[in-house]
Amino acid sequence: MMKKNIRVIVIDDSALMRNLLKEIIDEAPDLECIATAPDPLIAREKIRELNPDVITLDIEMPKMDGLEFLERLMRLKPTPVIMISSLTEQGSEAALRALELGAVDIIAKPKLDIVRGIQGYADDIREKIRSAAGANVKPMFSSVTPNHSADVVLSKISKPILKTEKLIIVGASTGGTEALKEFLMPMPPDSPAILIAQHMPEMFTKSFANRLDSLCRITVKEAEQGERILPGHAYIAPGHSHLMLGVSGANYVCQLSQGEPVNRHRPSVDVLFRSVANLAGKNAIGVILTGMGKDGAIGMLEMKQAGSYNFAQDEASCVVFGMPKEAIALGGVHEILPLKDISTRVLGFLTLHGGRNVRI
Repeated sequence: MMKKNIRVIVIDDSALMRNLLKEIIDEAPDLECIATAPDPLIAREKIRELNPDVITLDIEMPKMDGLEFLERLMRLKPTPVIMISSLTEQGSEAALRALELGAVDIIAKPKLDIVRGIQGYADDIREKIRSAAGANVKPMFSSVTPNHSADVVLSKISKPILKTEKLIIVGASTGGTEALKEFLMPMPPDSPAILIAQHMPEMFTKSFANRLDSLCRITVKEAEQGERILPGHAYIAPGHSHLMLGVSGANYVCQLSQGEPVNRHRPSVDVLFRSVANLAGKNAIGVILTGMGKDGAIGMLEMKQAGSYNFAQDEASCVVFGMPKEAIALGGVHEILPLKDISTRVLGFLTLHGGRNVRI
């Protein structure tokens, strides 16, 4: 029996973008662009008629903007959607809103030389579409990047440095923006410091951190090179750099690296997790959330081997059960939980195992 192609509808008011995305999609043997549309009103009829597996949707369009259309679509006919967003502050805010409304992922539209920019990460676009096709969508009420391991950025250290300060370390990808919000919002102001690697385009991470900061009791910010890591703070890896745990004197600090992408990603979850395995060992708690691919699986196993206690999001609550599944399969995970239970369980584990006296 032949495997069915993933059928995609492209919605964009730019004829150039429609043609570029159609070419990128149709170049893959397992993908097929079955229709394009210049605006949501025309797209609505094509979606009803053709029932696509995945939709790519521009945010800025005439007649009805992409966010309004996405909200209606998720209410009436939930379908995996990848948003096309401009690399601007306004575009990043809109993209984050789209993820809140149920979009699975984001494709960043280059500001200059759109043809070369889009074609440069054609493989990433195709991977996002494949991942979206298998996403767990719920109704609302570049050139090819080498698949490096974390060795290219950070070598292993045989024994972690002994410190007593607890850390919570989180990795996420597809679906992670909303999962991180649900994980971070219950965190009390005196919670241990949290380091986060979320796969996200460069221009979006600062806006994402600011949005979470406005919702959470802890301080959430984009990580900066050399800054001291403090309790009650969450540090999100910038979209342009790997985030690593470092030590300066008696303090943990953030270290950033623009080394090679690992598992096609920078920031990479494996790089963050390995740095924690090297320096924190049993003083860290690892959490791996929804996401496509395998980034973080090896690093989580290294954390476990160094003495960390690790949690993974379960399949039923994941948008994409890729990264947690791989970490579980490698044996790096101690507990598998629904997303809604992870933050409470992490805090409970800390109170029982010598963590700070966090008040839940």
